[in-house]
Amino acid sequence: MTETGHPYPVEEFLTAVRAEILAEHRSDADGAVKVALSKGRLLAHSGGTREYLFECRTWQDSLDGVPVLARPSRSRKAWDPAEASRTPDGTVRLVTRADLGTAPANVQIRKDDAAGWAALAERLETADGQDSPVDPGHAGWLVGRGNPRTGRSENPGRWVANWAGLQLNPRQRDAVAQALASDVLFLWGPPGTGKTDVVGHIVEGSFRQGLRVLFLAPTNVAVDQALERMCSLLEHEEGFAEGIVQRAGNIVLPSLRSRYGDQVDPARIAALLVESIDRQIGTATDQLKGARAAIALHDRVRDLESDLATATAEMAEAGRDQAAAALTVATADTLAVQLRSKMEKVGPPTGFRAERRAAKLSDLWTALAAEEDRAAQAREAVARAVRRHTAGEKQATEARRVLSGAYAAVVGIPPRQTVVESAVALQKLIDELGQRRKRIQDEVRSHCRVLGATVAKAVQSRKLLDEIDVVVIDEAGMVNLPSAWFAAGLARKRVIVAGDFRQLPAVTKGDSDREASEEERAHSREWTARDAFHAAGLVDPSGRVGHDPRLVALDTQYRMREPICAVVNEVAYPDAPLRTGRDETSRLPFAPLIDSPVILIDTSGRRIAGGGRKPHMTNAVHAAVIHELVRGLQFEGVLPGRKWQEVPEGERATDRLAVISPYREQVKALKSSLAHRFGDDYDGLVDTVHRFQGSQRPVVLLDTVAGAGKDPGFFYSGTGLSSQTCRLLNVALSRAQDHLVVVADVAFLRKHLAPHSEALAMIDHLEAHAQTISADQLIPIRDADQLAVLSEEELARPAFFEHSEVLSAVEWDVERARRSIELYSAFMDAPPVRRWARMLGPRTAAGIQVTVFTRPPEEQQEPSRVARHRELVQQLEAVGCRVEFRDRMHEKVLILDGSVLWHGSKNLLANIGPTDLMMRYTDPASCDRVRRLMERTRMERPARGPWRPAEQAAPAPEVPAQRAEEADKVYPGLIRNGRLYLKVPYAQKDEAKRLLRARWDKEAEHWWVDAAKVTREQAARWLP
Repeated sequence: MTETGHPYPVEEFLTAVRAEILAEHRSDADGAVKVALSKGRLLAHSGGTREYLFECRTWQDSLDGVPVLARPSRSRKAWDPAEASRTPDGTVRLVTRADLGTAPANVQIRKDDAAGWAALAERLETADGQDSPVDPGHAGWLVGRGNPRTGRSENPGRWVANWAGLQLNPRQRDAVAQALASDVLFLWGPPGTGKTDVVGHIVEGSFRQGLRVLFLAPTNVAVDQALERMCSLLEHEEGFAEGIVQRAGNIVLPSLRSRYGDQVDPARIAALLVESIDRQIGTATDQLKGARAAIALHDRVRDLESDLATATAEMAEAGRDQAAAALTVATADTLAVQLRSKMEKVGPPTGFRAERRAAKLSDLWTALAAEEDRAAQAREAVARAVRRHTAGEKQATEARRVLSGAYAAVVGIPPRQTVVESAVALQKLIDELGQRRKRIQDEVRSHCRVLGATVAKAVQSRKLLDEIDVVVIDEAGMVNLPSAWFAAGLARKRVIVAGDFRQLPAVTKGDSDREASEEERAHSREWTARDAFHAAGLVDPSGRVGHDPRLVALDTQYRMREPICAVVNEVAYPDAPLRTGRDETSRLPFAPLIDSPVILIDTSGRRIAGGGRKPHMTNAVHAAVIHELVRGLQFEGVLPGRKWQEVPEGERATDRLAVISPYREQVKALKSSLAHRFGDDYDGLVDTVHRFQGSQRPVVLLDTVAGAGKDPGFFYSGTGLSSQTCRLLNVALSRAQDHLVVVADVAFLRKHLAPHSEALAMIDHLEAHAQTISADQLIPIRDADQLAVLSEEELARPAFFEHSEVLSAVEWDVERARRSIELYSAFMDAPPVRRWARMLGPRTAAGIQVTVFTRPPEEQQEPSRVARHRELVQQLEAVGCRVEFRDRMHEKVLILDGSVLWHGSKNLLANIGPTDLMMRYTDPASCDRVRRLMERTRMERPARGPWRPAEQAAPAPEVPAQRAEEADKVYPGLIRNGRLYLKVPYAQKDEAKRLLRARWDKEAEHWWVDAAKVTREQAARWLP
């Protein structure tokens, strides 16, 4: 126990899990589904909570009923937890503790992906509680604590059916035998080694040993695939139809649902078992409805009789009130007559008794007025009584009329008291049947002996099984350490950890949170990013594996042809190379284009500089190469053509091909291109590496993408067998069964990859052993003169043009433009602008819309160029071109009529060097995609002021009072005394010195460059 009372290492886990929550809230969440809210207003503010109402144009159903995060649009601050709900009129109510102001103009919300981490933290907090299901001792086996027993079953055939006849290799048999006699087993299963079969037999044997098994995996698909295998092994066991194998959560694999859904889905099992009870409940419910209807009829008669009695009484009372009022009227009228008579006798007030007569007349008039007023009030009372009598008579008449029908309706119905007693009895019966039904559902759960679920569900659920003897964690390399520890602690007798720690790791963010300290990131690397194999001490710091009795490593793979396996061994298993247990024939029809198991398509020398802040994430040349390769495979009948109908299963594009790319931007480009080739956007054909984990295809095209920018990007930044680079490459390469095609700019990668990089080992192996072809064999190099004689089909194909041919070829396209010309050129020089002005002037005169995109004059690198840039802009405007300025742009693109795309390294309006190259192809979708990409890149670029010489650098911003004590600190991005400070990792220091002449400031402990010679753009790689 720790000082807090938590078992080791729960405190470390809690710290790391909270760091994950914070990192998620700090993350920009690139690629996440986000909803824009606008025109907000504050509705209420109470107790630190604020309620806002926003307008919303496009809502995402995936945000319904889930925790969300919110922050102002374009803000870089951390996201704040919130609750969002859409109202019937389409507006959105947002409740949060964050202060968004009284009238926030624009806010973004997204799903709170930290909710799972929060649930994990809650379960860890109670891991030492009396009611906690976790056994810290057994959980500790995953972090190298305790002394778990290891052994070997002398007779596995006692527990595993047909043991002698199973097609298992010796290492697979060792794994099953050891698992059935040990407290813990770590099963290392590289790709294609039959791990799923081995795990299935371990579960089968544990079941026959009388143990209850909880099988866990990180994804629903992985759970379903393994559970389907287990069902095939146990479907003939007694009680299988009643649910000895069950699935907790939704079944997502169609084959499992169709084959075993009735036997493994608890709801469907229960539905079959409670069918009789449901019928009884239905019958009793119908009878109860009838009884309640009969009671309602009795109550109707009673109410009508009450209404009639009330009306009759009201009529009698009204009659009495009318008679009394009439008597009052008569009395008052009589007295009034008498008073008038007296007034006549008194006479007029004249003579010597005039005053006495006047006084007496006054008294008589007063008395007369009172009697007349009393008579008037009595007459009103008479009228009211008449009206009451009339209404009562009408009500009584209506009640008598309706009563006749109500009496008829209750004829034959038992008395009300009898019906009420019957209804009470029926309700009691329904309640009892409901309890019986609930007990049957509990009984279904009690039948379960093997339960499959995701790791997340196991962590978040209070109780999955009454007792758990064995926990099997599959794909454990993808499970974060706190979740794996918690899941292992659910086992009372045995823990099986299966997976490959050299494939995809768990998705974590704390270890790469740039706003965290290095100490905090290191803590996250140790306590969340590590997998169970590393935490248990089976893998040394270099990523290599030593001998350990707890570990069984499968060593023969049956998926890949041997040359493909050799590539995978070189990259991911140099210390434990896999043997190949399959034949060398391809299952696909012969195709000359891919007649070798491993092919390297080298795009060196055909490089087109990418645009945007991250040019390494897209590669137009690679997209064109893959487009042409797929086109060739369609021509050779390996892949279905655009117009093929009713393609049989096994021959569809997604049955035979996977196109894998490390970056989402390139995936989007490839999807657009291949949707044109196939006539449809096939889901699962093109995607990132993560999406293909657990799948395999006869042909895999791996697009390495990198070919522009200052480095290949994060995907290639790691080195070592435990690095993310190694693990991702392993997954990508090992998806291939028969043919692996790698598209790579070999020269670029060799220049930028670290000497000991696994990616470089891949390139070395491919160059030595793969069939190598150049991009020119798929994308021809053309001359401008050829354009006029090519067919429309050939014109639509991608083609390279050397620098000497570009202008003539472009002029050929410009002369044939019919609607629009869009020219993107960051820089301009006088001779090219004059040439283009002569070319574009006739086109604008002919009504063609010509738009030139360039940088604003203020962004030129020296004052003399500012005025010159303005003059060149005026020259283009003088011939009818529209010129639009875009801050910090560096795209080099020409789009004609929205369908013809020129893309490359040539600034068409600037002087060029001898290596500039451009590619031309016809594809409206690509033109539109490039437009959107450049627009988004423009929106994402941070604002930057005009160029200034170093000695005129902009004054430093004021330091807020609360940060005054930090004013003297040095940090990446700071310019002080002419030095621009950088954040350069140790492994990249030599590269920073070579490229930027970076130097080390011992006192500040930061690298720096000369701010007058190196721009922020040039140093962007090492700036925040």
